[in-house]
This record gives sequence, C-alpha cells and structure tokens, in this order.
Amino acid sequence: MNKSVAIITARGGSKRIPRKNIKPFLGKPILVYSIEAALQADLFHEVMVSTDDEEIAQVAKRAGARVPFFRSEKTSNDFATTADVIEEVLESYARIGMDFCTACCIYPTAPFVTASAIKSAMMLLEQEQADCVIPVVKFSFPPQRGVVVKDGRLTPKWPENMAKRSQDLEPLYHDCGQFYCLNVGRFQQQKAIWMENAVPYIQDERYVQDIDTPEDWALAEMKYKLLQCGDGRR
Repeated sequence: MNKSVAIITARGGSKRIPRKNIKPFLGKPILVYSIEAALQADLFHEVMVSTDDEEIAQVAKRAGARVPFFRSEKTSNDFATTADVIEEVLESYARIGMDFCTACCIYPTAPFVTASAIKSAMMLLEQEQADCVIPVVKFSFPPQRGVVVKDGRLTPKWPENMAKRSQDLEPLYHDCGQFYCLNVGRFQQQKAIWMENAVPYIQDERYVQDIDTPEDWALAEMKYKLLQCGDGRR
C-alpha cells in the first residue's frame, strides 16, 4: 500500500507575530485549522506536526495530530528552509521503519485550507504523475504593468506593456503559501519543494490570504468570517 504523510511545519520562533502558530484565530489556535483539514481529508497514514516547541506539541496532540519526534536545532533557526524540515521528517520516520510514497506539507497558519482542496491536489499528484503539486493563485493586477520609484518619480518597469489591455497580457500566478503535495522519491532526489515536473492547483483568490503581519491577521479574520457567512465550504 502506498503510504502518505501530512507534515505540518510549526516551529516556536516568530518575530512579527509572537507565538504565531498557536495564536487564537477566531477562537482556536490557528495551527488547529491545518490539522483539522489534514485529518478531514482522510488520506494520510500520519498527520504529524514538526516542531521544536513543547507548547505547540501539546496543542497539536490535543487537535489529533502526532508529534513522534521534535525538530532539531538545525531546522529550527531562521535560515532553515521548508525543504530542510521535510527532509529531516522523512529521515526521522525512516529511522523508525516508516517510509512514505507521497507527502503533503501544510503550513500552520493556513486557516483557509480545506480538506477538499488537499484531496483534489493529492489526486492531481497521482493523476499527472507529477513531482509536486503547488497551489497557486492568479495575480489580481497584471505584474507586467508594474512600476518602480526612481528619484521620487514613478517609472514603468516594462514600458512596452503600459498601453496593453489586461486581457492581452499573459496571466501570471504566485504560490498561495498554504500547502505542497510531493512525490517523496522525487523530493529525495531533488531536495526541493518546487521540482522539475510541477503541476498547478489553481485556487480562488477568496481563499488565499498571507498572514505575515498583525494587519494581515486582522484582514484574514474578517475575510474568514465573511466566507463563513457566504458559502458552505466549512
């Protein structure tokens, strides 16, 4: 049987929003939303949280996730990448005799992630025989018509695009920063999240929100409450 693991990355350190990963988001620790989505997807043999923090570990366990081992000091600093954390988790599982064919890395501050989105993206990973599936969202304004500030004056970055209609410019997308679905074998070869054979999972921008600052947090809570009133996805 092909085994799959959900890896939720939640270290203790956070500069801009203290204790960000377990800060209450509309009444419950924000980390719990990611755990619940992974559990409700009903796809994974393991739903685990990778952390270096005892309090985060306790919150994770109460929500139904496993914390079979703690993150090392090497992968807990500001310079460790998500790929570093995933690699360490997979190696730690291998040492206790557990190997996985696929993985889904979910960020701990992603309350807009749903079980249905995870299931759809994991299905794409298999159907497309992809190295990875990356949730992306279309830029709401064409980046090709971006401007820069030079000597206090606005200057088009690409002057040739300023007179073009938006619909005539190629659509560009960016990473949603929510989760990544990975073929473990390919990941172990390439040691990267964005791999050679990457397939997009295109998200509706209503369900995408960066949460990096207190202002982002307040906006995300307002947006989430509006979505709760407006549709039945949860």
